[in-house]
Amino acid sequence: MQSFRTELENPIVERDIIELEQKIRLFREGKMPEEKFRSLRLARGVYGQRQQGVQMVRIKLPYGKMTLQQWKRIADISDEYSTGNLHLTTRQDIQIHFVSLDRTPELWSKLELDDITLREACGNTVRNITASDKAGIDPEEPFDITPYADAAFRYFLRNPVCQDMGRKFKIAFSSSDRDTAFAFMHDLGVIPKLRIVDGKEVRGFKVLVGGGLGAQPYLAKTAFEFLEADQLIPYIESVLRVFDRYGERASRHKARMKFLIQKIGMEEFERLVKEEYKALKNKTYTVDYAAWQEPEPPAANAALPVFTIQNPQRFEAWRKTNVFEQKQKGFFGAYIRVPLGNISSVASRSLLEKLRLVIADDVRVTVNQGLLLKYIHPESLPYIFSLLEAEKLDAPGFDSIADITACPGTDTCNLGISSSTGIAAALESVIHDEFPDLIYNNDIKIKISGCMNSCGQHGLAHIGFHGSSLKSGGKVLPALQVLLGGGVLNDGAGRVADKVLKVPSRRGPDVLRTLLYDYEANAQKGELFNDYYDRQGEKYFYELLKPLADLSSIRNDDFIDWGQAESFSTAIGVGECASVIIDLIATLLFEAEEKLDWATRSFAENAWADGIYHAYSCFIQTAKSLLLDENVSCNTQHGIISDFDKHFVETGRFQVDNFRNLVLQINQHEPTESFAKQYFQQAKAFYDKAQQYRTEKLDANVNA
Repeated sequence: MQSFRTELENPIVERDIIELEQKIRLFREGKMPEEKFRSLRLARGVYGQRQQGVQMVRIKLPYGKMTLQQWKRIADISDEYSTGNLHLTTRQDIQIHFVSLDRTPELWSKLELDDITLREACGNTVRNITASDKAGIDPEEPFDITPYADAAFRYFLRNPVCQDMGRKFKIAFSSSDRDTAFAFMHDLGVIPKLRIVDGKEVRGFKVLVGGGLGAQPYLAKTAFEFLEADQLIPYIESVLRVFDRYGERASRHKARMKFLIQKIGMEEFERLVKEEYKALKNKTYTVDYAAWQEPEPPAANAALPVFTIQNPQRFEAWRKTNVFEQKQKGFFGAYIRVPLGNISSVASRSLLEKLRLVIADDVRVTVNQGLLLKYIHPESLPYIFSLLEAEKLDAPGFDSIADITACPGTDTCNLGISSSTGIAAALESVIHDEFPDLIYNNDIKIKISGCMNSCGQHGLAHIGFHGSSLKSGGKVLPALQVLLGGGVLNDGAGRVADKVLKVPSRRGPDVLRTLLYDYEANAQKGELFNDYYDRQGEKYFYELLKPLADLSSIRNDDFIDWGQAESFSTAIGVGECASVIIDLIATLLFEAEEKLDWATRSFAENAWADGIYHAYSCFIQTAKSLLLDENVSCNTQHGIISDFDKHFVETGRFQVDNFRNLVLQINQHEPTESFAKQYFQQAKAFYDKAQQYRTEKLDANVNA
């Protein structure tokens, strides 16, 4: 358990892991409240499971990239600490399940040996930054967005402005106007653009803000049609600072960026973002894309091992649906369909060792839970297919209607209501057995989530489902909410699927059959599914599917969910996606003191802007503790500032000149050394005075 202290070379990472180990010990000894500990472990990728006593560990892979050695490391880690399964997610992470909490620091230390992190994979942070899997090889891209996505990941990892926000924040980089990273449904999404300015080609991005799925989906709003590339990271930082200060914190259901923009309006949001500009440590941030190292292609005419293709017809279908020519002429990319996003450690190791000869050392996890192999010589494609065939990963139809996206649902997730993986497998069987030619259909996407929170992205599916429940005869049965008409429209525009009706889960395959037969029979020649949906209208589909929602013909097996043997019961745990925290007064004051320690560390490294933000957080945490001690609700940081003036300063109970002006100096000054030290001393003086105030109050209560 101590080995990581000597094996790790990065002192920042080492400190993170040692801190996790120490906090686990404090939690086990009853010296740290459970809710506080939950917040800490979530920000380090450790997430509670539906099953008690074990954890899901989310491994953060920025823009889905992993080297072959990293893939091997993750497979080995899954064998040693988990179940030997790697689950690929729609956020391009890899999750492993059933991990002992006490072993997570050791697990993390071994991942870091190959530069793999858990930091900020969960919790109220900037989550894994996703990107189009084709980035860098996309024939349609204006330029490779990978260096910019990588720079954003590194800039915001451990950044003080986004360590404990009201909720998570999701960023996506699409490689072209096709918007394959779904910029339109992210807190912040970007699409690359080129402009000619004074005769020179200038790189920039279309920027969208305030999108999101979940129970209340919102399409993102356009902040910029063209923002020059060196302004992107400063703009993102300004947005995060506004979200941190003004975002809702009391009600997790209203704590996303989309609700903040809806509440204050886009004009006021943009004003607040501009207000943060002066305090930024970087007014511009140039990414040296020319220095970005492209992956090394494999050697040409490599001597391939002897191999045999068992099913030549399937190979041709795979080549047609899963393979494309890269923008680098003569090289091909090949997708692997990974059923339900689950690939074993054994299959992973077998593949990666045999693939080293014929692919670049850059594998991408895709947003629909597959894998992309790059820089393949055309003569190597049959060999690669033979390897996939041996591992039963040779299915054609990548990103087709047959390639269904599904979150883990009730298999492991606390929030799952009904099975998503079981019904996904049943729907794939319907397509495979009854509509085999649809592996060539890339128009229709099916996506499934175990609940309304949309980890399976059902809200942007042409045909979507999310887990639910129904009552019949006093008993509860598993159900599916059917959604239709979602999808990507290009260049940052999209459609949110309509909720049509709810059916028993066991009738999910019949829903799919009914929709496909109806589309096959009545669509006009060449009419795409969403065009057909629009022409017929939502009411038409409600009436079409209504017989399947009839509960008068319920059978006993309708009460048993997919993949289960016993009757269904709703057993929803406490979700940890939002890192819900019980704000204990002592804990808040401890956190405020901790912020001062972090500021001191930042100053030691001349990181003045970081230290200033830690001092700002000390002001907020301290004021919040005193307000909550008086039973004053605290919804936003901005509200805390106003309420402290109202309840403490204006009443004369706490001597400080205009708390609001004191705290918001952060936006009035450049992040210089002199201001940083002055602001820190003011924060420390305020914290010390608050501690004295609370001590005197407690003493008075004891003596009363």
